[in-house]
Amino acid sequence: MPMQDNATPTTLPRLGLTQGDFNGISYEIMLKTFSDARLFESFNPVLYGQSKVFSYYKKNFGMDNPNYSLTRDARQAWDKKFNIINIVENELKIDPGQPSEISAEMSVLSMKRAFDDLQNGYIDGLLMAPDSPAMSKSNMAFLLSHYAEADPVRVMVNDTMRIALATGDMPLGEALAQIDIRFLVGKMSTLSAALKKDFGLNAPKIAVMGINPHSGCRPEGDDDKVVKAVGDAQKKGIYAFGPFGGTQLFVSGLWTKYDAVLAMYYDQAVLPLRMMTTGGCAAYWAGLPVVCAEPLHGPSFEMANQNKAQPDDYRKAAFLAVDVIQHRREQ
Repeated sequence: MPMQDNATPTTLPRLGLTQGDFNGISYEIMLKTFSDARLFESFNPVLYGQSKVFSYYKKNFGMDNPNYSLTRDARQAWDKKFNIINIVENELKIDPGQPSEISAEMSVLSMKRAFDDLQNGYIDGLLMAPDSPAMSKSNMAFLLSHYAEADPVRVMVNDTMRIALATGDMPLGEALAQIDIRFLVGKMSTLSAALKKDFGLNAPKIAVMGINPHSGCRPEGDDDKVVKAVGDAQKKGIYAFGPFGGTQLFVSGLWTKYDAVLAMYYDQAVLPLRMMTTGGCAAYWAGLPVVCAEPLHGPSFEMANQNKAQPDDYRKAAFLAVDVIQHRREQ
């Protein structure tokens, strides 16, 4: 594996990869994703991880590709190759299927190194590998803490659908406690702007889900907040409509008439997204000045090192990040 020392100008986006928990499936889905050399025609991947861990899993799975190149600096990454920046040089204990203190420590270090390069403009976007729930929340809190003025919205996509989350992956009671009129108008505004900036849509239409069953037929209770928020958003020039109930929106195919759906809480969004997916699901944070995408699954420790993990979500996240980067370049 060659070491790159001289800068190599490129017009391809540089995508920084965090390694997640290396005792889970993160390296497996990376290897399977980048075994397809066609990806290197679209972007240059730079992994903030460990080449020895990469080689360990590559050998275990009997894979010939991808080969990797070491680099000390993301700006010097090899064009059309899989690049690795070793975040530490010492040997690490790899224990597939078992999260450990060292794998958590390396996950944090990978995130911080990648984020520093992202802020410095050395890479164009961030692709986060699956992590344990605790570490995933810690890493996202670290990322979002640098943009206190932003009102980010998590947007989940498959090949045909975009569903944004008004609230996060949290207990339903906590999610409902966050929802008020001003909060929802802010989310609609962020989503509308992102559909224009990140997806190239001129006048995006947003279907807003209600909170209660049958929201579209007879809004009641908390749905009054949604009705008022939709009205206020429309006054701001946002093409928002609703509220809609889940059955009304998804069973009938009504969602296809809109450019995105804004769901009130996690399960309301993930269930239809997963049920209508054939080519992978991914998410990114709209409303941030940086591009950060991730697959929609965790580290799956129970199948680690068994050659069972599917790379569809990770591949989708990579292309989602690159698409957003390209759209932003065109602004």
